[in-house]
Amino acid sequence: MPSPSLNSAGTVPVIRTEELSREFGATKAVVGLNLVIRQGELFGLVGPDGAGKTTTLRMLAGILEPTSGDAWIDGISVTENPEGIKEHIAYMPQRFGLYQDLTVMENLIFYADLFRVPKRSRGERIDLLFGFSRLGPFKDRAAGALSGGMKQKLALACALIHSPRLLLLDEPTNGVDPVSRRDFWKILYDLLKQGITIMVSTAYLDEAERTTKVGLMHHGSIIQMGKPQDLKDLVGGIILELISSDLGKSRLVLADAAGVLEVNVFGDSLHVHIANEQAYDTVLDRLSRSGLEIQSLKRIPPEMEDAFLSLIRREDTSVPVSSAS
Repeated sequence: MPSPSLNSAGTVPVIRTEELSREFGATKAVVGLNLVIRQGELFGLVGPDGAGKTTTLRMLAGILEPTSGDAWIDGISVTENPEGIKEHIAYMPQRFGLYQDLTVMENLIFYADLFRVPKRSRGERIDLLFGFSRLGPFKDRAAGALSGGMKQKLALACALIHSPRLLLLDEPTNGVDPVSRRDFWKILYDLLKQGITIMVSTAYLDEAERTTKVGLMHHGSIIQMGKPQDLKDLVGGIILELISSDLGKSRLVLADAAGVLEVNVFGDSLHVHIANEQAYDTVLDRLSRSGLEIQSLKRIPPEMEDAFLSLIRREDTSVPVSSAS
């Protein structure tokens, strides 16, 4: 394959991978990953635990050597020059190395030293980071005394201290409260406006809907990739939202019905994925004979979780799907 091609703006892709793979003994964690991410994209990597998301990000960050294949960050090979990519990226692992006994300001200064940020520009850079993270009032507080959401903001600020072009985030909001998650994503959108490219893995499918492009990873491979709406458009069939007096019994009643593809719990309702109109009649018949109190049954557009479950099911049963653009 030729060297990284130029895009319309005359620059190489921020990330490009070619058959990127990593094995741990007999375990194939990442298999033949081919990926292109361009400047200004917010790329979401989603998939179940063990899908290969963290391994992918660690290879792109140059801290885990691929078993085979290669990746380029701003045209720099991660296999040939892993140290050369460090100034271009910020990598925030699931457990970022904050120093709990140091204050917010001391952590920022430590990472400024680590990344060799010139002292003449540190003050302006730290002021900017305080501005978007709203950490200024807590600059003298020990990192260990911060809330979970504030720790994540501090970790992000430390990762950004050297003005990277690419931000790699590994499940940055895992275990963080909903308000802090929302605030964190506001920060990511602000960074996008500044031209920073972001690749984020997440366990939250509602977060995947906020990305510009999403890749669904399963058993070490990206099985489907496209805009969030593109993936939802691949679901096909009909999605029914069912609210009843007993969700557990309703699920059992419908699980083996002809034309019912999946029945999944969504909060206080069930999403019933059916193949066609005939299956809709079957669902109505089953429910009417079940003795359940049916409070609501209506058709709804598919959500990202519907797409996720449907595409995983098709992959596991080797049912082909068309590609999303």
